Amino acid sequence: MAEPPILSWEGLGLQQGGRWLFGDPAHGDGLDLHIGPRDRFALIGRNGAGKTTLLKLISGDIEADRGTRKVKPHMNIVWLEQDPDFTGFDTLMDYALSGERPPAEHEVEAIAGQLGIDMTTGTAGASGGEKRRAAIARALALEPDLLLLDEPTNHLDLSAIDWLESWLTRYKGAFIVISHDRTFLKRLTRSTLWLDRGALRRKDVGFGGYEAWEEQVYAEEARAAEKMDAKLKIEAHWLERGVTARRKRNMGRLEKLWEMRAARAAMVSPGGTAKLKLASDSDFKSKSVIVAEEISKTYDGREVIKPFSLRIQRGDRIGIVGGNGAGKTTLLKMLTRELEPDAGTVTHANTLAGVMIDQQRALLDPAKTVRDVLAEGGDWIDVRGTRKHVQAYMKDFLFDPGLVEAKIGTFSGGERSRLLLAREFSRTSNLLVLDEPTNDLDLETLDLLQEVIADYEGTVLLVSHDRDFLDRTVTVTLGLDGSGTVDIVAGGYEDWQTKRKQKPGRKAASGESPSQQKPAPSPPQLSPQPPKNSAKLSYKDQRDYEELPKRIEELEGLIAKGEAALADPDLYAKDPDRFTRISKSLDLARSEKDEAEERWLELAELVEG
Repeated sequence: MAEPPILSWEGLGLQQGGRWLFGDPAHGDGLDLHIGPRDRFALIGRNGAGKTTLLKLISGDIEADRGTRKVKPHMNIVWLEQDPDFTGFDTLMDYALSGERPPAEHEVEAIAGQLGIDMTTGTAGASGGEKRRAAIARALALEPDLLLLDEPTNHLDLSAIDWLESWLTRYKGAFIVISHDRTFLKRLTRSTLWLDRGALRRKDVGFGGYEAWEEQVYAEEARAAEKMDAKLKIEAHWLERGVTARRKRNMGRLEKLWEMRAARAAMVSPGGTAKLKLASDSDFKSKSVIVAEEISKTYDGREVIKPFSLRIQRGDRIGIVGGNGAGKTTLLKMLTRELEPDAGTVTHANTLAGVMIDQQRALLDPAKTVRDVLAEGGDWIDVRGTRKHVQAYMKDFLFDPGLVEAKIGTFSGGERSRLLLAREFSRTSNLLVLDEPTNDLDLETLDLLQEVIADYEGTVLLVSHDRDFLDRTVTVTLGLDGSGTVDIVAGGYEDWQTKRKQKPGRKAASGESPSQQKPAPSPPQLSPQPPKNSAKLSYKDQRDYEELPKRIEELEGLIAKGEAALADPDLYAKDPDRFTRISKSLDLARSEKDEAEERWLELAELVEG
C-alpha cells in the first residue's frame, strides 16, 4: 500500500510578470503535485519554465496565487539554492550556522571534512566551489525529510560530485533535483516531473527513461494536431519538435566522433603520451594549431603539471578534467599562452584566432535587448562570415523570435547563458575555449551546444566536470589526478576512468575523496561506441547495425533536397505533377528514415547492453 504524501499541492497557480507562469485558470484547474516520503524526482524543463520557482513554492519561500499546499506535521524541508547569498557572513561556517533552526556545528564539520572544505575560510575570498560545498554541508547537516536541490553539481569537481552521489544513494528521505548533469540524474532519480508549457507531468521512471517519454508525448501531440488539421498549433511547437529531432541522434556526427577518436588513439602510445614528431613549417601550418613540448609548472614547491608534450591538430576537441586544485586552469592557460610554463615551449599556428566562453553572463547588460546583444541594435548579424537575420539566428539557439526586443534583465540565468553562447558562436574563429560551459544550461540547450561544437570546423579546448557532456563531445581527454601527471586518453571521461582503473597499484591522489578510491558505478554510455560485443547480433542484425547510419545520412540528404524543392511557392502552379511526385517521395523518405533510426537504436542497445 502506497504511503501518504509528505507534501502536496493541489490546483497550484502562479502569475509572473502579468502572465500565468503555470496553472492558468483559463486552461484547467492548476498543477497537482504529491510527494511521497521516499520519492526521488528529477525536475525537468526548459530555462524559464519555472523550475526554480516551483521549488520555492514547494519549500514555502513564496506564496502561490491559487491552490492549496498541505504538509505533513514536523516535516523538515531544506532547499539548496543554486546561488546561495553569503552576504553578511564573515566565514563559511557563519553562513552554515545561520537560520531559525541552524544545524549542529559538529554535523557541519563532519560533512565539510568529507567534502574537503575548510569552514573557517572567509566568504569574501571563497571560490564558487568552496561556497557550493559549504552550502551542501549546511543543507545535509540539517537532516532534511525533503531535500530540494537546484543545480547541486554547479562549481563542484568530480570528486565532490562522486561524494554527493554516494550520500544521496544512502539518503532515506525524499528529494527533488534540478540538474543539467545527465549522469547524476540517471544514477539517482526514480521518477520524473516535467514542467512544460505551464503544465506539470509526472512519470514514475527515472531520468533514464525521460527522453523516450518526451518523444512519445510530442509524437502524440503532433498526431493529434494533424488530425485536427491545426497547422498553427503545429507551428507553435517548432521548438519542441526541433529538440525531439535532435534527440534522434545524428548518425553522421556520431560516426565522425568515432573516427576522430580512432585517429587520435593511433597517435597516443600505450604509455599515455602523445607521439610528438616536430614536422616542417608547412606541415605545422596545415595540420597543427598548438604544439606543447615538455611543458611543466610548479607552485610553492609543488609540481602542478609535470613535463608533458602534446600536439593539438585542427578539428580536435580536447577535454580537460580533474579535481579542484589539480591544475586544470593552469594547463588551459599554458596551452592558450595566457601563462608561461616554467619549462618547455608552447607554439601556436600563425593563423590561430580564439574565442573564450567562460559563462560570464554578468557581462550582459540587463538594460539591453536581445537585438542589442546579438546585432548591436540592427536587424542583421554576421555569423562566421554569413549574413543572417537576427530573429532567424535566435531560433537557431532555441529563442522565440518574438523576444528580440526583450530586456536581458527579464531572462533567467540559463537563458542569459544561452544568449552569451549565441553571441560568441557568431564570431569568426578557429579556436574555441570553453571553461565550464554547462553551468546554468538546461538539457535542451546542452543538446544544442553539443551539436554546435560537433559542426564547428575549428579546434575546441573544453574544461568541464560534466561527464556525459565530455563523453558526447570530446575526442581527447587530458586527465589530471592531482599528482601533476597529465593522462592523454583518446575518447571521453569514461575512457579516462577506465584507464585509471587499469593502472597498477593506483592510489588516491591529493584532493580525492575516499569514494574515488573504489571503482564507482560506470555512468551510462550515452555516446554509442563501436560494437564491442557484436557476437550477440545475428548476421543480418550486424549488417544493419553497420550499414544503417550511412543509409540514414543518405535519406537525410534526400529529405533536405525534397524540402528545398517544395519551398518554392510557385512549384504547384507551374508543375502540379512534379509537386505531387516530390511530396510522395518525401513522405516515403521520412517514413523510411524514422524506421531506420528506430531499428538502429534498438540494435545499439543490444550492442551496448
